[in-house]
Amino acid sequence: MSLAKRLCLWIALLLFLPLFALMLLVAQPTLSATRRTTGEADPVRLRRHVEVLSRDFTPRTYADTQNMARCRSYLEDAFRASGARVTGQVYRVSGIPCANIVALIPGKSAERVVVGAHYDAVGTTPGADDNASGVAGLLELARLLQGTTPARTIELVAYCTEEPPCFGGELMGSYRHAQALSRARIPIRAMIALEMIGFFSDEPGSQTYPFPALRLFYPSRGHFIGVVADMRQWRLVRRIKRSMKSVKALPVYSVTVPDAIPGIDYSDHRSYWEFGFPAVMVTDTAFYRNVNYHTPRDTADRLDYARMGLTVDAVREAVCDLAGVPPPR
Repeated sequence: MSLAKRLCLWIALLLFLPLFALMLLVAQPTLSATRRTTGEADPVRLRRHVEVLSRDFTPRTYADTQNMARCRSYLEDAFRASGARVTGQVYRVSGIPCANIVALIPGKSAERVVVGAHYDAVGTTPGADDNASGVAGLLELARLLQGTTPARTIELVAYCTEEPPCFGGELMGSYRHAQALSRARIPIRAMIALEMIGFFSDEPGSQTYPFPALRLFYPSRGHFIGVVADMRQWRLVRRIKRSMKSVKALPVYSVTVPDAIPGIDYSDHRSYWEFGFPAVMVTDTAFYRNVNYHTPRDTADRLDYARMGLTVDAVREAVCDLAGVPPPR
């Protein structure tokens, strides 16, 4: 090999290695785990939950006390039907009573795996994807976990206040929940926030990113579900992603980058970071894909319930792994 060819090879290698290292750090490539569970999420049930939440309880802001009270009753009934122990965590925002709805699946240990989704929506929007989809996934997850005996307690939480003007501080329902766990010194194995899990597209160019360079690692089509966190959570992201990938029909991608990147901390997982708890977000990437985000067009008919069901199945795999749910015999 000539000197010129060897020089070109070394230059190519020097350019490739940093790019490969960056891919390992940011995109978390991993093999899939063996699937642990049987049974599948029901797209019909998911659609029914989304339709009720986005049609019958709109608007869903903490100030709309009547709608929110009816919504809470609906969530409590659905959780109780799954056999979970249901309680409410009551707090006030500007003197208005608010409540997180908590469904507990007791384990052999006090250590917990928390899965949460906010049931409020921005302004007068229907909020089908944001975030009736996440709440529907939470209710279906409760049904699928019925009768399980986890090693660690599983806590499913529907949060009352995530959207502005509450977002980003102590007024968030998830902040109040994380704060209560911290004060009670309850150990948390992991927290998973379900934030918009219903919008998918197979159209080329339907998926956008905060930086064009990310197109080197991720698809141009919005046909996948994402596991998102800051760089401190990379081990947890890798574990959750591995479990989720056992649902072969659903492409699962992940990203671990600094939380200064827009969108990385745009949900309830951020509240748990405030108290040092490990937490990630599972999402369809929100406004990076769904053009109906925070508009009146965010309606139930625009969601993909088949792939939403696969997402719930995948999250269930991760929860069962983290909580130590024995595989079926």
